[in-house]
Amino acid sequence: MPTIVVCVKHVPDTWSERTLNPDFTLHREGVDEVIDEINEYAVEQALQLKEANPDYRVVALTMGTPRAEEALRKALAMGCDDAAILTDDALAGSDVLGTSWALNSAINALGEDVALVVTGNASSDGSMGAVPGILAEYRAVPALTNLTKVAIEGTTITGTREDTHGEYELSAQLPAVVSVTEKSGKPRFPNFKGIMAAKKKEIRTLSLAETGATAEQVGLAHAATAVRSADTRPERTQGTITRGASAPTELVDFLAERGLI
Repeated sequence: MPTIVVCVKHVPDTWSERTLNPDFTLHREGVDEVIDEINEYAVEQALQLKEANPDYRVVALTMGTPRAEEALRKALAMGCDDAAILTDDALAGSDVLGTSWALNSAINALGEDVALVVTGNASSDGSMGAVPGILAEYRAVPALTNLTKVAIEGTTITGTREDTHGEYELSAQLPAVVSVTEKSGKPRFPNFKGIMAAKKKEIRTLSLAETGATAEQVGLAHAATAVRSADTRPERTQGTITRGASAPTELVDFLAERGLI
């Protein structure tokens, strides 16, 4: 049976105060964490694809500490068939390349006939938006990113990408990787039956060794990128308000001083 793998992430709640550890990794201990909102859109699209193609099944996958099972429970409650978590101390501090490699290895280790991988376009804690493209490169399959619509027609995946210039229709042969935006469709609310079933569902746990990846390929110490410094975002200050007959001239001068006209 062909499988859709949807990647989800357990992230600090956007309403929580975010701070960095001395090594510039995000501080997560003692912080309220939830499934990343964009991943709910990814789960929704994966489920809609399954509903339109009943021969498919949907497996939710995450990488993180055991606490990340909470994100998988939400995905299961929404309607995913199964879930798996890749958890290993060696993964801590992985950069985008290490994370993508670990996820690719975990997908391979699932032993599924993976036709499609669905992700959000960018996580709220990292906001890099690079994992879908890198994951597709590792898997040697097409990447259709930042989609607002997605559909499977036979062995073809189609989608619509929207930007400031308009809409673009994309297509590729399966297997593939797609990422979706918050315009792709409002996520469904889990019903009571789904929530209760998700609580009882067994979640498969994978270690790094079980995926075939090694500690030298992931983790902070082996990251290909590094954060050298970080500054606290300054408090937002009140802007300048101009009124009266002089307002147009002051506005033009303001823009000209900044090279905006």
